Amino acid sequence: MTFPARVRVVEVGPRDGLQNEPGVVPAAVKIEFIERLAASGLPAVEATSFVSPGWIPQLADAEEVFAGLRRRPGVSYPALVPNLKGLERALAAGVEEIAVFTAASETFNRKNINASIDESLARIEAVAGPARARGLRVRGYVSCVLGCPYEGKIAGERVVEVARALLALGCYEVSLGDTIGVGTPLAARRLLESVAAACGMERLAVHFHDTRGQALANIYACLEAGVGVVDASVAGLGGCPYAQGASGNVATEDLVYMLQGLDIETGIDLPALVGAGRYICGELGREPGSRLGRLPDCRS
Repeated sequence: MTFPARVRVVEVGPRDGLQNEPGVVPAAVKIEFIERLAASGLPAVEATSFVSPGWIPQLADAEEVFAGLRRRPGVSYPALVPNLKGLERALAAGVEEIAVFTAASETFNRKNINASIDESLARIEAVAGPARARGLRVRGYVSCVLGCPYEGKIAGERVVEVARALLALGCYEVSLGDTIGVGTPLAARRLLESVAAACGMERLAVHFHDTRGQALANIYACLEAGVGVVDASVAGLGGCPYAQGASGNVATEDLVYMLQGLDIETGIDLPALVGAGRYICGELGREPGSRLGRLPDCRS
């Protein structure tokens, strides 16, 4: 059995996690949280989103967060950008990498961003071109790759089409998201392999929510297939406002523990990572959603 020698872990908690919180987390807390995550050795920490405050008030302080960050050399701090207005704000804040997003489900796209898949790709083209012209790296997300709360199972061919379109628009990497956590290991691996056959495994990442407790098993199956990039959210933060019952992303601490057990390099200090999760959960007033975060000794 062969696994990648090293896996790049992309931390999405400060954006994908905190945007689903019922209350607004102070900017100073977000900054401390992001800096703790970066200090743990994570190579990428998705910091925020430059979305309209009316849509996601939890991230209305994107400029304040970026202004207060002490950026560590070698760490990227991408921000989600939905449109040209968001790109203008991101550029003014000094963002060096952005993320764009669409879905493999027509219905989910219309519920989420009030646009068809084709319309969302046109919006992404309008953002990605100017961003790349200004020297920004662009990463793409595809939601609902294994299932949709409205349409049910999604055809793999549609996921392939959307992933290829994002790469053609200039995304250096496409993250395949099981947004509602319906995937199982065999389905996850088969989908990944079909998209990799069309796009190249080296240009793909995986993003699993743990709604049905399958996220780590799904990632293991995708590691066997050769994926080298995995998204995760410390303490299992997150969810999806347009997918009832969807839980948070796979917990970064639990993922890194598994990767270390497989002798896969990550460059991450696990106790420091657990500490970052416990910090933000303390600020949120709840227990971590990760297994390691609830242990008295994260090495146990």
